[in-house]
Amino acid sequence: MTLMQKVIARGTPGFSGADLANLVNEAALFAARGGRTSVSMEEFEKAKDKIMMGAERKSMVMSDKEKINTAYHEAGHAIVGRVVPEHDPVYKVSIIPRGRALGVTMFLPEEDRYSISKRGIQSNICSLYGGRIAEEMTLGKDGVTTGASNDIERATQYARNYVTKWGLSDKLGAQLYSEDDQSGYGGNSMSHLSDETASTIDSEIKGLLDDCYGRAFAILEENRDKLEMMKDALMEYETIDAAQIDDIMNGQKPRPPQSWSNDNDDSSGNDAKAANSEEKVDVSGDENPESGEASTEH
Repeated sequence: MTLMQKVIARGTPGFSGADLANLVNEAALFAARGGRTSVSMEEFEKAKDKIMMGAERKSMVMSDKEKINTAYHEAGHAIVGRVVPEHDPVYKVSIIPRGRALGVTMFLPEEDRYSISKRGIQSNICSLYGGRIAEEMTLGKDGVTTGASNDIERATQYARNYVTKWGLSDKLGAQLYSEDDQSGYGGNSMSHLSDETASTIDSEIKGLLDDCYGRAFAILEENRDKLEMMKDALMEYETIDAAQIDDIMNGQKPRPPQSWSNDNDDSSGNDAKAANSEEKVDVSGDENPESGEASTEH
């Protein structure tokens, strides 16, 4: 296996054979558009970003105010995700609109994973709240936007499964409380429970969410200087990766991304791969703002 193959393999955990074939095809398209006769790691990185985070919306114009808010939102996700234990590493943070997302924070596992620990679930909930908390800290409680709708939906689903399916609640124990995997809480899946048990489930879910929210808030308060540094880096470069995030978390001015000045020509559409990402969603034209895509969106 060549060095390039090893790098690609390490950066694509969970990809199927078809996913990898799609990656190669997209990279070849980027190389052809750039007039190149061979495919380099630069094209593979662009292809991976497109598959995992979605196609860029180059035609979308955002005001400086919206971009700053999105930068704070995504920085909040990244910093909390970096600090909490047993969380996937931050792969990339961007305020370039993709699909319905005004920005995206992508977390990429270092290896294939088929289960997650109790501590890991709590950490995921914390990082999902990072974007909303960053908005609250910079805009005030009355200035928080609808961009965290998908984050809240996913955090609540994590907490619901934590209590009712995965047996991780100390109070309720290792027992299944949901009859139908497809039903949402409050529907028929809970109709067989007593009022007292349903009330306890409500209390446990809310307690878990409140605890994770409080932990995430404390992390961002302690790292407010890094929140400002990451916001500034995103406003300057639009996209930063693990190297720049390392600099920021070490209290240093981030180095410029290797290809930050390059145009990422991305004219063909492609659905975003289901990955652990957090985006700020544009819900201005959505009749149901609660139904975001499976990523942290603004």
